[in-house]
Amino acid sequence: MEITVLGTGTSQGVPVVACECAICRSKDPRDKRLRTSVLIKSAQTTVAIDAGPDFRQQMLREKVKSLHAVVITHSHKDHIAGLDDVRAFNWIQKRPMDVYAASDVLKVVKNEFSYAFVEEDKYPGVPQINLHTIDSNPFLVNDLEIIPIKAMHYKLPVLGFRVGDFTYLTDANYIAPEELDKMRGSKVIILNALRKEKHISHFNLEEAIAIIRELAPEKAYFTHISHQMGFHENVEKELPENIHLAFDGLKFNV
Repeated sequence: MEITVLGTGTSQGVPVVACECAICRSKDPRDKRLRTSVLIKSAQTTVAIDAGPDFRQQMLREKVKSLHAVVITHSHKDHIAGLDDVRAFNWIQKRPMDVYAASDVLKVVKNEFSYAFVEEDKYPGVPQINLHTIDSNPFLVNDLEIIPIKAMHYKLPVLGFRVGDFTYLTDANYIAPEELDKMRGSKVIILNALRKEKHISHFNLEEAIAIIRELAPEKAYFTHISHQMGFHENVEKELPENIHLAFDGLKFNV
């Protein structure tokens, strides 16, 4: 499997609109962060986890020509706002896009993109989407078996996903022990780490490091990074040897 990190930023991205802090003015491309998302590509299948407001830009940047499905972690706008842009893949692939999410998330998708789900007089060119309800059970997208991992984003349930030896979980501040067990044995884990200070709904840097140390993967990357975290170059030097800050465009094989 090839993993491409499409975006590593918070709901506002980095730089933040109208912010004049040093990180938002940084010239280091690793400090430019689109909204959080990843692409998983096997020999037969390409799947995006989340489609935020930067989805179109991310697909163009990575020259993605084929996409079999979008898997959604939760219903916040920075994770679903780009779903309209699956229209391009509808046209190229001559089929609806399969979208997988929990039932409560699918209700939000149908509300936010109601024009795509009307029964009559549907406007030509709206996105064609097949909705698939997922829960805690593993599911298949072609040759990829995807194992959902439940977590909490303050009071909002979110899903992470394990695919083979790779686990991805963002926008969380609590993972129950039985869900952590689903992550054990992963060779590579991507986990959210918002900033160094504590936060009500996200792991901070210290909390994320503690989880990775407990799970002990070969390598880990942090995502959903705020401009409050600091410069990529500086924070990277503070991290344990097998832990890194992810950056937009990062690619690796698992």
